[in-house]
Amino acid sequence: MKKVMLATMISCAVLSTNVIAQPNTDKIVIAHRGASGYLPEHTLPAKALAYGMKPDYIEQDVVMTKDDQLVVLHDHYLDRVTNVAALFPHRARSDGRYYAIDFTLAEIKQLSVTEGFNIKEGKQVQGFSERFPIWKSHFTVPTFQEEIEMIQGLNKTLGYDIGLYPEIKAPWFHRHEGKDISKAVLTVLKQYGYTDKNSNIYLQTFDFNELKRINDQLMPAMGMDLKLVQLMAETDWNETMVYDKSGQAHPYNYDWMFKPDGMKVLSQYADGIGPWKPMIVKDSSTLGHIKLTDMVTNAHANGMVVHPYTFRADKDRIPAYVKDYNGMLEVFYNQAGVDGVFTDFPDKAVNFLQHQTQSH
Repeated sequence: MKKVMLATMISCAVLSTNVIAQPNTDKIVIAHRGASGYLPEHTLPAKALAYGMKPDYIEQDVVMTKDDQLVVLHDHYLDRVTNVAALFPHRARSDGRYYAIDFTLAEIKQLSVTEGFNIKEGKQVQGFSERFPIWKSHFTVPTFQEEIEMIQGLNKTLGYDIGLYPEIKAPWFHRHEGKDISKAVLTVLKQYGYTDKNSNIYLQTFDFNELKRINDQLMPAMGMDLKLVQLMAETDWNETMVYDKSGQAHPYNYDWMFKPDGMKVLSQYADGIGPWKPMIVKDSSTLGHIKLTDMVTNAHANGMVVHPYTFRADKDRIPAYVKDYNGMLEVFYNQAGVDGVFTDFPDKAVNFLQHQTQSH
């Protein structure tokens, strides 16, 4: 049944390629966690559906298992999108979370994946209520290799060239746990032919120290030179932590990236940046009065592309300074001048760019 379900999703995705043309533009679309606005994030069916929508890149978030395998999950814990708490109730850490790094690949393959949820008053509450119903159908956690092989296989059978956009998740955490996830990811990418800046891939991380290590040490040692992207966060998100000599973790300070010479420093190691949308268009913007920061201008002046996140069409995710999803794309692509966007709804962004091309 699992194979039938996946085959059905791929066939639906392939059929959709007949009605969506690849836009003739230098602006790109990145399918954020696949077609995650329509199917549970980072599942192979979500990636197959995204493929059929013909974005330029499909994103993979990569974490490591106990037995050193790479799996595609947004978080380095399992409990937000799987039934791990039901199958392995005694495997949580002291913080109550179930970490992928504490489970073997065989154990993770036993889990069912669903639309993301939170626990409120002891009940599971779906994060995006209008999206794919929670615990319907059957989805599993894919390995990094399984996803690469599916995308490369579809590139072969359909004749397209859709790229990868992997993120190394929390490398600081993995290294603290004794696992060099960055080296493991690069090893797999090299095995599948992604080796230099001509390869159809961007490799991203929030961890600047690790990005620098990848650029200065790991890639040269492996004979690789991929395009790198520095993801940008607010310091108080605790997205990246740094351990002191006593083993205590402290938030990495991102503030320097936003200072006048921040982009110049980043450009020594990265080919692009991945900022949060409000870092480019200020939340104080109103309809007809868009207030831009100088981030895109500064990044471009230093030779870097800009791919902000995350563009969602859900009714509560449209900012007040636009009327709808297309209005948001118009502001970022045309007024702010970004080079691409991460979106949960890749079909909508592809269609937007296609119509832009036709109207010009």
